[in-house]
Amino acid sequence: MQNIVFSYNTQEEELIMPEYGRSVQNLVYYCKTVVDPVYRQAVAESIVEIMQIMTPYNKNVEEHRKKLWHHLFRIAKYEIEVLPPGGQIPTPELDIVKPETVEYPPVISRNRHYGGYVNAMITKAVELEDKVKQEAFAVVIACYMKIAHKNWNKEHYISDEQIKEDLVNMSKGVLRVPEEAVLDVNSGFTRHQKQRPPNQYNKGGKGGRNNNKNRNKGRSQSQKRYY
Repeated sequence: MQNIVFSYNTQEEELIMPEYGRSVQNLVYYCKTVVDPVYRQAVAESIVEIMQIMTPYNKNVEEHRKKLWHHLFRIAKYEIEVLPPGGQIPTPELDIVKPETVEYPPVISRNRHYGGYVNAMITKAVELEDKVKQEAFAVVIACYMKIAHKNWNKEHYISDEQIKEDLVNMSKGVLRVPEEAVLDVNSGFTRHQKQRPPNQYNKGGKGGRNNNKNRNKGRSQSQKRYY
């Protein structure tokens, strides 16, 4: 009886990128052994085409093909002499992506209930050279501080004088709101009520019911209209 030798995956070399399977890895290893550089380049491009077919869900073809060439070099352990379309040969250093450092806002030790936007606006207002604009900006900031404080604690009442004092302290004495200024979100806006259009039966300022009575004069009971 002939002895049959089976080959198991556990006996094979570990897959470098399992998502492409062992067949692609074997093709890359074969490409490394090709002596003719032109033929080796053609084989590498064919392997990239196969990898492209295996991942059809990527919409950006150009960026995806660039990533596939990086995967090809990674499977080949960067020991293959082929040239990607961009001309830049991938290296292990280029494949290690270092995330950028996230800049967090500075920690506010005092007056946190006003939020970070208030401190940013105060910084911009302090830099203004026009004193008229600076004072107007200070009033806007104070109104926003009052809204922020109400959102932070609706049960606790805060006076306008306290808001103005906090603004002076936070701006180190640069921004001051006039004493007569009222901190209201609707300050500076005038509300205009729209006049209702006159009733078609209400001409001359008389009520519509009176006009209906005039129309009903001289009519029989069945001809009278009620509005």
